[in-house]
Order: sequence, then structure tokens, then C-alpha cells
Amino acid sequence: MYHLLKGLHEYLTRKEEFSVIIIGLDGAGKTTLLEKIKTLYNETPGLDPSKIGPTVGQNTGKISLPSTILNFFDLGGQRGIRSIWHRYYDDCHAVAYVIDAQDRERLSEGWEVFDSVLSSPQILNLPLLLLANKQDSPESLSATEIRHDYEEWDQRRRESARRRFGEDEDAEMERKRQRIASLDVMGVSALDGAGVREAVDWLFLRVQNSRRDLVDR
Repeated sequence: MYHLLKGLHEYLTRKEEFSVIIIGLDGAGKTTLLEKIKTLYNETPGLDPSKIGPTVGQNTGKISLPSTILNFFDLGGQRGIRSIWHRYYDDCHAVAYVIDAQDRERLSEGWEVFDSVLSSPQILNLPLLLLANKQDSPESLSATEIRHDYEEWDQRRRESARRRFGEDEDAEMERKRQRIASLDVMGVSALDGAGVREAVDWLFLRVQNSRRDLVDR
């Protein structure tokens, strides 16, 4: 009887687990963001920013929320490591793309990489959040400015493609355009934690809703 009751209790109290990948260029603050999430949600704090170095491979973290456990995978953003990101797409439930809102010289590079992420079929139906990091800096673009910058970059890219190839947008490009139009952009500071809880709340709600959508189908 004890084992039966114990098994029933474990079944009723178990939490669903979801995986979230954190990607973006090197230096965007992905690992600092992950460590801040761990500090805010776990009893054991994450690493101090002064002890964080470049990510080679991945860093992981886990937080427990009501009815849910979120597993985070912070993937290295160096050019040579980005080629393995796609291996994580099939098994993740949401994507957080971190952009350095202070580093304007690398915004175009960041958008090129972000565009390649949007072009991945595995990402099409996943919750995708664009995080404008380093909002603690007065030099950083706001979340609204980051959205406008990406939209302008994408518009220039599409116009250039039409001039070069003379092709109209196909169904895939139309889906991507619609995805961009509905994209959520949030400003955060991985250093002081501003906006981080709101970002985690967004991810929590979206993975829950995505699961319900799959069940309804």
C-alpha cells in the first residue's frame, strides 16, 4: 500500500519538463543571462559575471516553476559552434535569441544569424523570443528600436534578393514574414536582472500553450 500511495503521489506531483535553447552571437550575454536566471529562481546562485568566460560547447541550467521544469541550454555563439545549433532544434520546446543591443557594429551579423534560425523548418512552430540584452547600458537600443532595426534589415535583404534574382516571395518566405510581424521582442539586462523574470514568464506560458495545442490536435 505504501508503494502504491507513494507512486500515486509522485504521479500527481510530478512536473513536466521543457527544454529552452539560448542562442545568439558570442559576447551577446547568453551565459550571463542563464546564470542570472539560475540566481533568481534557484537556492544556489549562478556564477558571478566576473567569472564567466566564452562558452565552448554548451552550458546548462534548470529551474522549477509551478507544474513545470525548464531546462536551459546556452549554446556557444562563435562562428564555428553555430553549425551545431540545428542539432538542438528537434528536441527543444522554445528558443531565446539574445542580441547585444549595445554593439551596433555587429547588429547586421546578428540579424544574418537570426535570419538563418528563422529559416530552419524545425523552428517554424516553436515559441521564439528575441531578447535585446544589456539594457543597463545607456548606449543600448531599446526593444522597440531593436525590432525596427531588424525589420529594416530584413526589408533591405528582401529588396536586394528581388533585384538580384527577380523572384517573388514564395510560401516559405511569406510564412517567415508573418513570423517576423508577430515576433515578440523584450528588453533585458542579464547583469542587473531587469526584464529577466518577464522573459522567463513568457517562455513558461508559451511552452505550456504549445503543449496544449499539440494535445488538441
